[in-house]
Order: sequence, then structure tokens, then C-alpha cells
Amino acid sequence: MAPGYFTAATFDFLRQLAANNERDWFEAHKERYEQAVRQPALAFIADMAPSLLAIAPRFVAQPRKVGGSLMRIQRDVRFSRDKSPFKTNIGIQFRHEAGKDVHAPGYYLHIEPGGCFIGVGIWHPEPEPLFLIRSAIAEKGAQWMHACNDANFRRHFTPEGESLRSVPRGFDKAHPQIEEIKRKDFIASTELSEAQICSPELLPMVADHFHAAEPYMQFLCRALKLSF
Repeated sequence: MAPGYFTAATFDFLRQLAANNERDWFEAHKERYEQAVRQPALAFIADMAPSLLAIAPRFVAQPRKVGGSLMRIQRDVRFSRDKSPFKTNIGIQFRHEAGKDVHAPGYYLHIEPGGCFIGVGIWHPEPEPLFLIRSAIAEKGAQWMHACNDANFRRHFTPEGESLRSVPRGFDKAHPQIEEIKRKDFIASTELSEAQICSPELLPMVADHFHAAEPYMQFLCRALKLSF
């Protein structure tokens, strides 16, 4: 059987980085980062491209060190009290071709000791796309619920994310899907074990999950006036 992309060395590095989250330590172990984290992640992204093209052709797999599907390991600490310079996870996001950042609709793989998962949807959308999605749910609530409750989708994912406590301005508090309209995130995920991440079957398993999210992702793209 062919080896997987990620190994125990991947998780060893991430655990040690969490315990030594300093620039000097990272520079001293940069070759380990390349071999155990970045190179296998880029290989996974490149190999996912044909499957993603078949599942959702408007979403892109870009195996680039900077600016592609692999999220940068450096943290943006400008507005954070936590000044730790590095993320202690691997974030891989296959964004829509029209998207520019993590707030765009996408398919996601998160690798972190004790917290691995596959995710789909759109996290913390900006005000305009957020309004468009809420409006689409208000107008086509039955279609949204059908997408959320699709049997294959729910076998693979659990919807989650933050919601408002009150009804957003301009929407009817008596709407049958008002709890869905109150959402601030339109995401769903499923947890994975470290063994699954290191498995040779990781890529087809992720592709199978992405395929199961088709009705959910289609609704979001249509709401945002994007091709799926």
C-alpha cells in the first residue's frame, strides 16, 4: 500500500511548535517544517486538483508555497493579544475562483493535534455576502433546509457556527427558517483522527466528503451569484 501524505512526524512537529512557538525555534527546525508539513501539504493539494475539478470545477487547488491553497503558517498578530508568531495547525482551503481569502466559500482540511476536521461552507462572510445568503434563505427556505438535511450530506457533516441572538434587521422574526437566517457562519464539518490524516486513503476520503457537500455548496454559490 502506498504511504500517506502526512505522518507521525507531521504531528510531532506541530506539537513541538506549540510548545516552542518562537521565531528562533522555527528557524532552527525549518527543514523539518518543509519535510513534515509543507511538502506533504503541497503534494496533497496538487493531487486533489483532479478530484476537485470533477466535484466542483469553480473551486481551485493551488499548490503554491505562498498565496495558494495552503494557508500561511505565520499568524497575523496585529490585532491579537496573543503574539505567538506561528499557527500550530495546517490549514488547506480550496476556495472559489472568485474568492480572495478565508471568508470566501470553500472546502477545507484542518490538521492539528487533537483537532483535525474536514469543513465546507463560508466562515464569517463579509456584510454583503452575509446579507445575500440570509436573503436567499428567506426567499428559498425549503431549498436551504433540503440542502442542509440531505441524507448523504448529513452522513458526512454536521452544520455548526455562530449565530446572532436577535433577528437581523430587515428579516421577519416569524419566518420558519429564522434560526438559519440568524446564522453568522454557514459551515459544516466532520472530525478526523490523526490515524485518518496519516492514512493512504486520506485523499479519496476527503474527496468523498467534498462530493457529499454538493447541495449545500450549490445553494451558497447561487445565493452569492457564483457559478458552482
